[in-house]
Amino acid sequence: MMETIQSRLEGLSDEETAVILQRFFKTGPGQYGEGDRFRGVRVPSLRKLCREFPYAGLNEAAKLLGSEWHEDRMLALLMLVDRYRMADEDERGEIYLFYRSQTSRINNWDLVDLSAPNIVGRHLHGLDPGPLYRFANSESLWERRIAIVSTFHFIRQGEFDDTLAIAGLLLDDSEELIHKATGWMLREVGKRDLSAEEAFLQEHYHRMPRVALRYAIERFPEQRRQRYLKGQV
Repeated sequence: MMETIQSRLEGLSDEETAVILQRFFKTGPGQYGEGDRFRGVRVPSLRKLCREFPYAGLNEAAKLLGSEWHEDRMLALLMLVDRYRMADEDERGEIYLFYRSQTSRINNWDLVDLSAPNIVGRHLHGLDPGPLYRFANSESLWERRIAIVSTFHFIRQGEFDDTLAIAGLLLDDSEELIHKATGWMLREVGKRDLSAEEAFLQEHYHRMPRVALRYAIERFPEQRRQRYLKGQV
């Protein structure tokens, strides 16, 4: 199966698209995606390819996650998300533990955002959220992003406590990608319960990173948004 998957990925590759994606995902020296390589395959094509291999398992996912190519790792995560959705309880546990063992390979924001809510968040819903807090305190940028973005699944269930708690832990984070993710999750809370988001903002907006604040209040009425930005709330 792996030879067929690799052949299909190679056949979908496009050099011009690869150049665009390498710039977009900041793969230059010192950037967050430094050294990542792209085949030039867009996500819709990867989703379609994923459907061609419904029986791919953890062995195939492990091999793809070990690849130097970004799209190979993306395909692995698409396969894991689909597999998790269809699996029984025991297999879901295996997929979750496998995912946690592979976080060093889930190493760009799109890879995290695609997979973390649908595997980590979904698996921990109703269970001890302790792993999310350990991720939030990790030295790994990507594990910290997994921590906050995983709570998107909780938010969709109308549960905000862990999102708000982890957002508080990440207020002083040094990475803009964490600021963006935190602001995004706060905005998602606000879509469902504006009072919950505003209670958090009232307590923290003075010390929030500017990017996080802008993302969090993006959908606010302009006058209200400006008052937050000017510190006049």
